[in-house]
Amino acid sequence: MLVTSALVSGICLGSMYGLIALGFHVTYVVSSTVNFSQGSAVMLGAVLGYVFAVRVGLPLPLAFAAALLACAAFGLLVERVLVRPFASRGSNAWLMATVAGGIVLDNAVLFTFGKEPRSFPPVLSTTPIQIFGTGVYPLQLIIPFVGLGVALGLALFLRRTRYGKSLLAVVQNADAARLMGIDVKAAIAASFAVSTALAGLAGMLIAPLFSVHSDMGTLFGLKAFAVAILGGIGSAAGVMMAGLIYGASEALITALFGSSYTHIAMFAAVIGALALMPHGLLGRAAIKKV
Repeated sequence: MLVTSALVSGICLGSMYGLIALGFHVTYVVSSTVNFSQGSAVMLGAVLGYVFAVRVGLPLPLAFAAALLACAAFGLLVERVLVRPFASRGSNAWLMATVAGGIVLDNAVLFTFGKEPRSFPPVLSTTPIQIFGTGVYPLQLIIPFVGLGVALGLALFLRRTRYGKSLLAVVQNADAARLMGIDVKAAIAASFAVSTALAGLAGMLIAPLFSVHSDMGTLFGLKAFAVAILGGIGSAAGVMMAGLIYGASEALITALFGSSYTHIAMFAAVIGALALMPHGLLGRAAIKKV
């Protein structure tokens, strides 16, 4: 029963890691950059979802929609202010700029929202469902399907649609894409908006199972980046697969050995896995033109 419960909660958490990591995937395949304030976007989604639902009094669907739009706007701001000025000059300073942006957002929320954890209103029924003798909340069953559905939809969009292919063309050759009529700046900005919206969605889905507070996204963002690298950041399927593996493994280690060993064992395992598979589970080595 203990192992079953751990696996269910692990798959749920792994889906969240995968969903956040998909944000890293989107920006990477479009612009070869990543947004290290993803963890803060997770927190922003949960906090804004709480504010719109509890303080403003909007119905949950409208509160979710408003929070996702705000997260997407945050992504546009990150790209325009923290990434574009540096990337356009060939500088990697956007790495530190996005980290700093996340810290600024965390502290801004701390001063305005407060530091006390708050309970998110229930999204689905809070009555557990018995599966193999283990009580499972309905939301824990829904989250993996949401994560897998988003991963599949994203992969199909990028590979099968004209606009998706145009986004992928930007990272391959921005000048050629521009000559073909693709708005490169708009494409990159859109990738950051989608990235932070995915992180915000993850935050709102996980918040009812935990609590809402200003620093809730820090560890999620770090683990999600590890998942993105482990899965092969250029592959949506690999990222989601790595998220599920990471979440299930983390939950099993916690259940069997205690939380004191969780982070030591998991990050050691990530290092070992990357030593054996430098490009991740489904990643590919970069092709260099000579």
